Amino acid sequence: MGLAPRVARVHVVLVEPKYEGNVGAVARAMKNFGARDLRLVRPCAIGEDARRRAMHGGDVLDAAKTYRTYAAAIRGMDLVVGTSGVDTASEKKFLRIALAPRDLAAKLAALDGDAALVLGREDFGLLNEELKPCDALVTIPASPEYPILNVAQAAAVLLYEIHAAKPPAEARGRRMASAMERDLLHDAFADVLAVTHYPEHKQGRTQVMFRRLVARAEPTTWEYHAFMGVLTRAAKTIRRERALRGKQTAPRTRGTAKGRS
Repeated sequence: MGLAPRVARVHVVLVEPKYEGNVGAVARAMKNFGARDLRLVRPCAIGEDARRRAMHGGDVLDAAKTYRTYAAAIRGMDLVVGTSGVDTASEKKFLRIALAPRDLAAKLAALDGDAALVLGREDFGLLNEELKPCDALVTIPASPEYPILNVAQAAAVLLYEIHAAKPPAEARGRRMASAMERDLLHDAFADVLAVTHYPEHKQGRTQVMFRRLVARAEPTTWEYHAFMGVLTRAAKTIRRERALRGKQTAPRTRGTAKGRS
């Protein structure tokens, strides 16, 4: 029996939406493109306007989960994708380097797991602190005269691209590293930074950069184990060599022999 094509389970996360009509419109777009899990972080009141805008997506709206914290809404995701109307090509501003919607769709087409698509507030989007735990960032190219899309429009464009993408044949059957395995890989990398005395003020940025690199690479479980072996062995070797040098340089004390005056 052949393996079924991979299908990412897309969870839409709205962070502090201000207008219930937008929440309803997002639910409608989700219904159009087969996404069912809507997560709301500290939302506005949801009433009749939201239901009117949801149309046949009322069941998505009714099943929406509410969270008090952003961290709780994205917990357990295999991939967290932030959205932004601000993009940059500068490698130094890596926090805002974004994928195009079609590139994101291709990435999700090869994912067998849970992906959070995070959309921010209508007025100023996602904060930098909310972008840091994201594995990837996506932006929708638009006219420079008016580049910022309404949150419901953005959700519709992204969900369409994700729905339309077909999994490439070469990606079928590969077991990708899980969220837990990737977290362990990030912990091991952080340990290497610490044990090598990498400048403390650079560690946070470097860890975010490594997280984005891992997300782009989409490592398999085999690749995860290979790199974990390298990182953990490196940290252990450095600690062992330091301990050995410490013993060799420790001052020796001469004892007194019994029977001598």
